[in-house]
Amino acid sequence: MSGLHHVELWVAEPPTLQDDWAWLLQRLGFMLETEWPGGQTWAAGGSYLTLTTSPNLSDPTHDRRRAGLNHLAFRADSREAVDAVMAEAPEHGWTPLYQERYPHAGGDGHYAGWLENAAGFKAEVVSEES
Repeated sequence: MSGLHHVELWVAEPPTLQDDWAWLLQRLGFMLETEWPGGQTWAAGGSYLTLTTSPNLSDPTHDRRRAGLNHLAFRADSREAVDAVMAEAPEHGWTPLYQERYPHAGGDGHYAGWLENAAGFKAEVVSEES
């Protein structure tokens, strides 16, 4: 057996208040599977992502530069899909990163865009198309 089963991200505000995640996940083919007052679960490709608050949250601020999660990388169907997500993202609460090197900030053979939301979470959208 191999592969990623799921990821759970703790967020300071309930995901229902975070339209940025809903837009990005829907745009990348995830479906909202479950929703409750403090969280949501989104599924795609046999894996799922849970965004939830927790009474055990020790710090409401996420810093991708500290030990822990730096970013989530999502597959896109094509280079055109990466370009479309990157073009639409600012309208949905995401700030493009590394624009001066887009779409090859990860190297010449890596076609991807990076985004950051207001809470400091970073997402990468990658095309494996050659």
